Amino acid sequence: MATPAIDPAVFAELQAAAGADFVRELVDTFLEEAPPMLAELRATLAAARTEPFRRAAHSLKSNASTFGAATLAARARDLELQGLDAATPAALDALAQAYDEAAAELKALRNE
Repeated sequence: MATPAIDPAVFAELQAAAGADFVRELVDTFLEEAPPMLAELRATLAAARTEPFRRAAHSLKSNASTFGAATLAARARDLELQGLDAATPAALDALAQAYDEAAAELKALRNE
């Protein structure tokens, strides 16, 4: 069985702490804000803009961690720490894939 994109224990803990209604709002905000962050990473990589690249990676990492999206958070953390030196289009593609998987699970969890 594949590892879930969202750690169910982390998500349940978030719901217990913040309430299901608020978590639904957080999920909606994340689903709205993450795609522009991914686009910002691609744009700043293409323009070789180090600080905006790291800020976008950091924000994505932090937001993903909130929901227990460990793979997404780890990929974003690697990009944040390694910066443009290690960033490649393939690394951003892998990050986008991790986001797509996390987003699909978050949508399902949001509607439970």
